[in-house]
Amino acid sequence: MASSPAIAFSKDEVRRYSRHFLLPQFGPKGQKALKASRVLCLGAGGLGSPVALYLAAAGVGTLGLVDFDVVDLSNLQRQVLHTTPDVGRAKTESAVLHLGALNPEVKVVPHNVHLTSDNAKALIAQYDLVIDGTDNFATRYLVNDACVLTGKPNLSASVFQFEGQVSIFGAPNGPCYRCLYPTPPPPGLVPSCGEGGVLGAITGVIGTLQATEAIKYLCGLGEPLVGRLLLFDALDMRFREMKLRKDPACPMCGETPSITELIDYEAFCGVVNPTVPELTPLELKARLDAKEPLTLIDVREPGEREINRLPGAQAMPLSEIDQRLEEIADDRPVVVFCRVGTRSAHAVATLQRFGRTRVFNLKGGLTQWLEDIDDDQPTY
Repeated sequence: MASSPAIAFSKDEVRRYSRHFLLPQFGPKGQKALKASRVLCLGAGGLGSPVALYLAAAGVGTLGLVDFDVVDLSNLQRQVLHTTPDVGRAKTESAVLHLGALNPEVKVVPHNVHLTSDNAKALIAQYDLVIDGTDNFATRYLVNDACVLTGKPNLSASVFQFEGQVSIFGAPNGPCYRCLYPTPPPPGLVPSCGEGGVLGAITGVIGTLQATEAIKYLCGLGEPLVGRLLLFDALDMRFREMKLRKDPACPMCGETPSITELIDYEAFCGVVNPTVPELTPLELKARLDAKEPLTLIDVREPGEREINRLPGAQAMPLSEIDQRLEEIADDRPVVVFCRVGTRSAHAVATLQRFGRTRVFNLKGGLTQWLEDIDDDQPTY
């Protein structure tokens, strides 16, 4: 009698989950496991949207959502959890509204906070499974380390342009994220989706894979993506798989781990830029109005320059700066800019290393310039 769906579930729940009950491998037992589970979704954006929607629809008992951002119009191309009326609303607030409408049986817990080394362990410890849909290396290493230290599996994924990947890290006897990526890439080398773009539907493919793996893992179904990295290329419409091994020398999950507490992950990933001289948009405009000889360098990618631009700027993506030094005049000040000032700060630091002294970063990037000086152009 204990396994009877009439005992474990209400009449509405039986009807809602009836297609699960019909699966021989799943049935009422699987639905019970799902209903008893607690899942923490990190990010309510491109990946978090399909993850949250499908886990709520499937009947996960408690679904925690961590996000401190608000819905922007540029999100809606891929973040299908939110709608146009939600623009300006906290993503966690929007998520609670829409997930509650989808399935009121699920307890949705919003965490409108920035995940840090101070709160990650306590937050993650409350849940059975962590699903990482974040989009920067500092947070991915933080999530990995916090999951290993708390003994929680980390279902991690990432997307970029037309590609995506997904795996489960930190499971018993399985590798962690550091086993695959012992060190982060150099700052600025790998652009984020906000810098390099992403096909919206890719986040749906990869996020849905995460949701599927979460259900399998929580219910003990099939073979989970532990020790395997699934790679997806939409342009070729192909999946590939890489075998992953647990590294005995891994500083996090190896035989003699040297990392026993959470660290400063922005410093570890080089996110904290060296101090570079800056000009505000108003200061730059004053110099341009005074006809001061300046060289403007745009280190964004070609697609970004199709959206908006600063007239007279020389196009030179960040990855090409050190190979194209001879193209940058050294007889006048140089002002470097990108979308928000992060990549350009690294470009300024690179130019300084090669002996350039009169180099400035445009504070706030082209986004701030358009806000302060030229609001006729679109932003992204």
